[in-house]
Amino acid sequence: MTTTNPNSQKPQRTIFFGLDIPFLDHLGVVPESAENGKVRISYVVKPEHTNSFHVAQGGVIMTLLDFAMGAAARTASNHQLGAITIDMTTSFLRPSLGKITVEGRLLKAGKSINYCEAVALNEAGEITAKASGTFVLRR
Repeated sequence: MTTTNPNSQKPQRTIFFGLDIPFLDHLGVVPESAENGKVRISYVVKPEHTNSFHVAQGGVIMTLLDFAMGAAARTASNHQLGAITIDMTTSFLRPSLGKITVEGRLLKAGKSINYCEAVALNEAGEITAKASGTFVLRR
C-alpha cells in the first residue's frame, strides 16, 4: 500500500480504507480488507513496540483493535469521514508476538451509535486480545 511518487524520493503514506492515519502508518499496519461490516488488518510486532517482557505493548494492540472496530463501523454505510470511539473494553488473553492479525466486525448499526468487536490473533490463530466498543460516525 505504500507507493513512491516518481517526482519525489519521499514515500507516500499508506491509506487505511480511505483515511490517512499517520500513527498506523508509523506502526507499519497493513490494511487487508474492509467490507460489509468486517475489517482485517495485520501488523508485525517490532522491537521498539514491545514492553519490558519483550511482547507487544498493550497500547499498540489496543490501537489496532480500536481502528479495526471503527473501520468496521464505517464499512456498513460506506462512511468516509471516520468513526469516533465512545468507549472501548479490552481483554488481554496471551502475549502478542510476531505477526498479529486483527479482525473487527460491526455487531449493530444504530441511527447514530455503532456497536463493534475485534480480536487480535497470533500466527497460530490464537486470540491474544479482544475488545468491544461503541462508535459514532463522524459528521
